[in-house]
Amino acid sequence: MNDMERHEYDVVVIGAGGAGLRAAIEANALGAKTAIVCKSLLGKAHTVMAEGGIAAALANVWKEDNWRVHFRDTMRGGKLLNNWRMAQLHAQEAPDRVLELEEWGALFDRTKDGLILQRDFGGHRYARLAHVGDRTGLEMIRTLQNHAVASGIDVFMECTLRHLLTDGGRVVGAVGYWRDSGRLIAFGAGAVVLATGGVGKAWRITSNSWEYTGDGIAMALEAGADLIDMEMTQFHPTGMVWPPSVRGLLVTEGVRGDGGTLKNSKGERFMFKYIPDFFRADTADTEEEADRWYEDKRNNRRTPDLLPRDEVARAINSEVKAGRGTEHGGVILDIASRRPADYIKRRLPSMYHQFKELADVDITKEAMEIGPTLHYIMGGIRVDADTEQTTVPGLYAAGEVAAGMHGANRLGGNSLSDLLVFGRRAGASAAEYAKRGATPRIDGTQLGQFADRIAEPFQRSGNENPYAVHSALQDTMQELVGIIRTRSELEEALVRVERLRARAARVRVTGTRRYNPGWHLALDLENLIGVSEAVTRSALLREESRGGHTREDFPKPDPRWGAQNVVARKRDGRLELVTEPIPTAPDELQRLIGDDKPSGEVAVAAAGGAE
Repeated sequence: MNDMERHEYDVVVIGAGGAGLRAAIEANALGAKTAIVCKSLLGKAHTVMAEGGIAAALANVWKEDNWRVHFRDTMRGGKLLNNWRMAQLHAQEAPDRVLELEEWGALFDRTKDGLILQRDFGGHRYARLAHVGDRTGLEMIRTLQNHAVASGIDVFMECTLRHLLTDGGRVVGAVGYWRDSGRLIAFGAGAVVLATGGVGKAWRITSNSWEYTGDGIAMALEAGADLIDMEMTQFHPTGMVWPPSVRGLLVTEGVRGDGGTLKNSKGERFMFKYIPDFFRADTADTEEEADRWYEDKRNNRRTPDLLPRDEVARAINSEVKAGRGTEHGGVILDIASRRPADYIKRRLPSMYHQFKELADVDITKEAMEIGPTLHYIMGGIRVDADTEQTTVPGLYAAGEVAAGMHGANRLGGNSLSDLLVFGRRAGASAAEYAKRGATPRIDGTQLGQFADRIAEPFQRSGNENPYAVHSALQDTMQELVGIIRTRSELEEALVRVERLRARAARVRVTGTRRYNPGWHLALDLENLIGVSEAVTRSALLREESRGGHTREDFPKPDPRWGAQNVVARKRDGRLELVTEPIPTAPDELQRLIGDDKPSGEVAVAAAGGAE
């Protein structure tokens, strides 16, 4: 405590991905003294993994596109579990946020007329993703990072914040430690914005790297915030399968958007077997008809290989389980036979180099071996749609850590525009709150208790290894809380999670606080286990299949559940779950959405005819 570093800011943003950077930029622009605190290095954010593009109805390729069609696609892609107001704001504001990025220096691929080029992606009716080859997220982070640094915003890198500080039910700061020295650091703040991303490191096969340990979700839950939709986890259908060292590494949806096709080990384009009925009217049933599709860009977006991610992931999982997978447990993604080598290298440079360098596969000549990988969580912290305030005053959230926007399934490309739209709104709201709020008061007793908890792994007498406990947790979530779930497996997962919680309490680390990754993981385990429990309990409660949540014992969507959020909150140290009704969209928006059992193109025609 005596050696603790102290700082005071109007707004502290935890996380430096797209949402965190955009929030900090906005808060700073409104005159708030702002800090960005990131667990890793500035620029190493999961936003760079969003390779395919930014979804926004710019209408540069298809003039028929507009925010109403984008809103409709998002709601139906999310199986109507979305917060309708968030989906509306997102669709309306995404084009301005993309153009703003362009003004700040982002370099997009172009049409022949010099407009921002847009590509097809799963679940989007029109080619809608503004992109920079397959490095869109990287370009977005570069642009936002440069803008934030040029604005003079303070940045604290390799600094992990572990607990939120509260005063009278209001968040007034956060406490954590420097990763290199282990020295404690505390921030007093008029408002805090969480932009910490997701929970992927709780699963064995994931596209996420070491930072994704559910920190923001766990901190918010501990501070009294509500979580919603935690059962809704997205398994991206295409992650690398071989070699094992890169298993789960993302293969962008842009490969399929640019013409790549999925095949099983028998060479069959199996996705035709999994086409929902409402696609039948204008979907080919033969390879010959499918080939003709690829010459018609309007129909290319309806290829079954570009169905929403949850549907493609389940189809791949079914093919592998039926014995039609590859020798390494995946399926084949082929673009080499459909596009020239120069086209592939120009449109998909990162994928070309990724496979060439990591798997010794030339994707201009050979097919890729891919399979589902835990990629994203649609659930997270409940926020107000307009302000991004959580249920705790002074605490805001944006990006993957926040829930509501994507419902039961996120459409590809919606993540980057989500970061921009709601990052900006969170930053603005936090700045306004900090300006009108009272001066934050840090409770020394609370600060001391959190300091003791951070140091606790050094004081324990147990002999558990943090890496062994983490590995067991990943096996549990991968085997029992994966793509397909059942009551018995979820109940078994909860039993295992409780055992792992007991083991984690016996983890003891040695050495000093300097450069001690075992200590870091020992602290991360509390978050990982807590979030895993929330996911599993929520999945057990929702007795239906919807979007990213598939119950083998309840294989169909249930209209009663379609109108309910599963809400998780911590009370007296225990996780409590309840269901609460989802607000109904106004009639004019409800007419755009249609019902949750699509039948043809009626709703699309209505949406496309607007504006």
